[in-house]
Amino acid sequence: MTATVRNPWHIYSTTQAEGGPLPTKITFAKNPLAMPDGKVKEEGKMQTHFEEVFSIDTKFFNDKVEFVQLVNVKAAAKTTLNGTIEFMACTDKECLPPKSIPFSIALK
Repeated sequence: MTATVRNPWHIYSTTQAEGGPLPTKITFAKNPLAMPDGKVKEEGKMQTHFEEVFSIDTKFFNDKVEFVQLVNVKAAAKTTLNGTIEFMACTDKECLPPKSIPFSIALK
C-alpha cells in the first residue's frame, strides 16, 4: 500500500514509540486463504525529530511511504486481503484526529 502525504503534512511510522503521537497501525482481517507473514515493512525516507511537546523522538514520513506485507496464500486461491489502516496526520503546528480507512487488496 502506498501513502501519498501532501506538504506540509506527515504521518507517523508503525514503529513510533508510545507516549507521543499515534503510530500508523495496519490491521488485517482474518482470512483462512491468506495469512500475513511477519511484520509490515516501511519503504520510504523516514525522518526523526525530537518533539518537545512529547519529550521523545518522533519517526515520520513526508511525501510518500510504502507499507509492504508478505502474505502466504494457500494453493492457487484467488482471494482478497482486507483490513484497516489507522493513521494520524500532523504538520509542525497542528494534528488531525486519527483516521481509520478500510482497504481491500486482490491476491492472485
